[in-house]
Amino acid sequence: MSVWRPSRGLVACWAGLLCLLALTVVLAYQPLGVFNLVGALVIATIKAGLVAAIFMELHRSTGLVRVFAGAGFFWLMILLWLGLMDFITRA
Repeated sequence: MSVWRPSRGLVACWAGLLCLLALTVVLAYQPLGVFNLVGALVIATIKAGLVAAIFMELHRSTGLVRVFAGAGFFWLMILLWLGLMDFITRA
């Protein structure tokens, strides 16, 4: 019976996500004003990119799979934009 071990790429991605998590926590306690939001969004985008590329294996997939993954993220952005517009336009 053989034991399954994750590849080095998966372990490196996991370690990177943990480092980004620690950076997010540290950034949350720094008084940077509006740059707290910008920094948090940049870190979240990097985390989402790592998860999509490594854990969802989009870096090895065909072009059609990448197009549909991009369409899903585009639809998510539309939904977030509509929710933000509802929040902003309320009195």
